[in-house]
Amino acid sequence: MVRTPMYRIALLALVLCSAAGAQISLWQIGGAGLAWDGSDTTRIIMDISAERIRPVYFADGDNMFLAVAGWSELIVPRELGYIDGHQPRLWYTDGTNVNQTSYYDSPLYVDGLRSTYNTARDGWWTLDIGVPVPARRFGFATPTEGVRSDGVPLNQDPVPAFEVSVAAEASDILAQRGYHRLNTLIADVPVNFEPEVAIDFPQQYVRFVRYQRKESVLDEQRTTDSNTVRGTIAEFVLSGRGVPKRAIYRSKILDLGAEVNFGRLAWAARTMRMVGAQAVVSPDAAAWVEVEVRAGRDGDPNIYHEYTDSGREFVVTRQRYEGELRLPETEGILQIDRQPGIRASIGYDSEHWSFWSSPITESGTWLDLRNGSHLQLQITLQSRSFGDWVELDSLWIETSPPLAAQIVGEVARAADMQPPLGFVQVELGAQETFVYDVRASFASATEEGFDRVRVHTGIAPEFVRLEMGDPLAVVDPLAVVEGDASLEVLLPHKVRAAANEPLRVVFAAEVFARATTFTGEVLTEGESRLPQPIEPGDASSAVSTNSLRVLGAADKSAAIIQRVRLASGVVTPNGDRVNDRLALEYALFLLPAPVPVVLDVYDLAGNRRAHVEVGTQGPGPQRAFWDGRDAQGALLPPGLYVLELALETETQHEPARLPVGLAY
Repeated sequence: MVRTPMYRIALLALVLCSAAGAQISLWQIGGAGLAWDGSDTTRIIMDISAERIRPVYFADGDNMFLAVAGWSELIVPRELGYIDGHQPRLWYTDGTNVNQTSYYDSPLYVDGLRSTYNTARDGWWTLDIGVPVPARRFGFATPTEGVRSDGVPLNQDPVPAFEVSVAAEASDILAQRGYHRLNTLIADVPVNFEPEVAIDFPQQYVRFVRYQRKESVLDEQRTTDSNTVRGTIAEFVLSGRGVPKRAIYRSKILDLGAEVNFGRLAWAARTMRMVGAQAVVSPDAAAWVEVEVRAGRDGDPNIYHEYTDSGREFVVTRQRYEGELRLPETEGILQIDRQPGIRASIGYDSEHWSFWSSPITESGTWLDLRNGSHLQLQITLQSRSFGDWVELDSLWIETSPPLAAQIVGEVARAADMQPPLGFVQVELGAQETFVYDVRASFASATEEGFDRVRVHTGIAPEFVRLEMGDPLAVVDPLAVVEGDASLEVLLPHKVRAAANEPLRVVFAAEVFARATTFTGEVLTEGESRLPQPIEPGDASSAVSTNSLRVLGAADKSAAIIQRVRLASGVVTPNGDRVNDRLALEYALFLLPAPVPVVLDVYDLAGNRRAHVEVGTQGPGPQRAFWDGRDAQGALLPPGLYVLELALETETQHEPARLPVGLAY
């Protein structure tokens, strides 16, 4: 996505404002910021320089297997922090052990050298390049030199029979015992005499290739050396033209030097298209940027464990875990009992690290991250076309000093602030009064404190009261803003280190989803500092939930679309501004995320006469409109019609249907 000139002006203004002494500044990678090259831990099919990142563009004849490095010989690599798709794998299986290593130095098959080789052996190899690439040819060849033990030159020792299948994405087939083809079979050759095999197939995205050495009538012509199996392979080759479906860049844990709050994330990028042999800027290219971010308060998001004498686990340093403790297996066969000196589990340090954000696809998006001193990025350059890609020049994140060392909050029903089960549960669609307790902790005089609290309710809330002090007492806020999906309260005075008062916001709202998190943040009025998120935690002894989440109770058969009603039973699009368009009101329940909503209009014979794409809507009260016209904008004949409101989801649900009259 290309940043607009207006956004360039906004960023420039922000930089100038920062230089003038304001508190908001920009952290940057790429361009004049931190270099892309050298700041990463993972790069999968990514072309990287100091100034920009982009996917690798493969030309015909390029061996795609050579575009990645660090091949593992296990289906589940033992490297710390292994992530599926972030490391290439080439493993051998004979049907007895799914996670069997080849023991034959499998990476020799993808080292780019025809002088290194392995025998074909009975069994099969699976190659995982990490991401789907635009392939249209797979092949393998015999070595250029060497002699078999029976005197046959290796370049005259082709694989006598084989089968090859491919797949674009991972599936359960990979982990099943016994041989199973992948999704698409591209070759099944019972007899082969060719030392160099090239299999052409329609260009498609390929991540996995499975090669099986099959039995052949030529195997009966074996030499007297019973340990010699016909067929020697020096190199596997995968080729095609274009860019991968996705290319991945994951940064190191980046030290920001101080704890900060985070604001908007923005980037400078351009979409490209290959036209003939020329790469040109193309605004309509089917390619985009996805960014995920996480922040922490130290340099490692993991917690490492060792076994005790009793087989339990205790925390150890990463240095001990990596350098002193042993893997739970030796020789790849013997399983060692749980005992001191053996690696136990690796956990996630959620106390000091946020979880990864949802993928961000729009430049200028606000980050929902708690404050931290360390940052990690994962950038995926996506493409839906072999010849389209996006190049990312630089990326910015707004930062400012924190308002407090930590802001914690917890929510509960006002009628039951200490629920017996420890969590809040309410009836879906029923208005409920909630208490939202907030407490701050301060660590230094540079933390300015806050005088506003904003709660994201998801639907329109109703403010009830504000309480502050110890003990809590009702106070009058300076202002209250009730939004469509949030509530903002301006406090009568600032909460700061010298006057650190706990506070409680009481509001009424409805819950329409099985799980709703009332996220929130604190702000300071009239100062150039970013909001600071409210973290779930123990904010008050009067509330026992330590959580910002509310669960909605509903029957499993409850409808997703409820409370459907028409503002009028007749639409009269005659231009008099009375019922010129029909307003359909309804509420959506149980949706975990916003979904596309459509409104179809049928005549009494069952023919669809109009189709309205309402847009993406989430849980809660919603509206849709129809102006009495068909898809071409022409008025439908007067009469009786049936409206059908439906969601475009994979989950089965019952649409809502209502009759409506059209008259003019």
